[in-house]
Amino acid sequence: MATKFSKETYLYWYELMQLIRQFELKAEEMYKMAGKIRGFFHAYVGQEAIAAGCMTATRSEDPFITAYRDHGLALAKGVSPNACMAELYGKATGCAKGKGGSMHFFSKEHSFFGGHGIVGAQIGTGAGLAFAEQYKGTDNVVLCFFGDGAARQGILHETFNLAMLWKLPVIFICENNHYAMGTSIERTSNVHDIYKLADAYEMPGDKVDGMTPEAVHDAVARAVKRAREGGGPTLLEMKTYRYKGHSISDPQKYRTKEEVEEYKEKDPLAIVLDTIQTNAFATDEELAAIDSRIAAVVEETVRFAEESPWPDDSEVLKDVYIDQDYPFIVD
Repeated sequence: MATKFSKETYLYWYELMQLIRQFELKAEEMYKMAGKIRGFFHAYVGQEAIAAGCMTATRSEDPFITAYRDHGLALAKGVSPNACMAELYGKATGCAKGKGGSMHFFSKEHSFFGGHGIVGAQIGTGAGLAFAEQYKGTDNVVLCFFGDGAARQGILHETFNLAMLWKLPVIFICENNHYAMGTSIERTSNVHDIYKLADAYEMPGDKVDGMTPEAVHDAVARAVKRAREGGGPTLLEMKTYRYKGHSISDPQKYRTKEEVEEYKEKDPLAIVLDTIQTNAFATDEELAAIDSRIAAVVEETVRFAEESPWPDDSEVLKDVYIDQDYPFIVD
């Protein structure tokens, strides 16, 4: 079976998606069985193809911003797995100094700007990041992720209006996993195809198979090219599915086990693996070596988090307010 993407791309996708999957499963284990992680926890299991496809269609300096289901995208952007697990533990070595927890991962170094707990808040902030890139004269493009639940927030419409008016370099990506917490889109909106919301603002919009990194890559690459050339924003609705509950405490009574199993037959990780094996991009031994390497990385995150120190008491008020006049005028 011929593919338009290279062997190296498929192996990159597989390794990244496997890292995200195994990290999330280990973190869930440490939450449920060991009680090491507290607070909210929203797993990215099932949505890995979106992170993988977005990475190969963008540059490292392109900012990403997302909602509280943020672990997978943070890992994709290159935030250290150790720093991610330490953040879940609330340790000082975490990517947000242990102050953000599961929902508020952050790394300016990796152009990853959250991790936002307020539903839809990152949509406006994402446009603000794009305005900053435009103002500074870069050709960077912002990828702003949100869920289908956030598509019903008023901030989306205000942001879409200004983003199109100012032709901001931002790609709005709706990760539509079918359930806003536990409520299907059919019960909350007359518009079931979220990408059609772009029509009201004459913004390009498209529906994408979010279970395959190939489709994600192609759609994001087109949108990014348009934005880099000054064409403004695009809305992409990624049809995906989360195999876990909305959060770790979700009993999932709003969907059947049969539905979940049906979607697991479309597992993005299994699909990429099948493509690799069908095209002989890697031997079983080479794939086993990747899996072993990922397993070791994930186990190391637990050791690192366990041995990391708690934040010092002196940190409690830091990073809340700045202790100098805000530099409103930038040279």
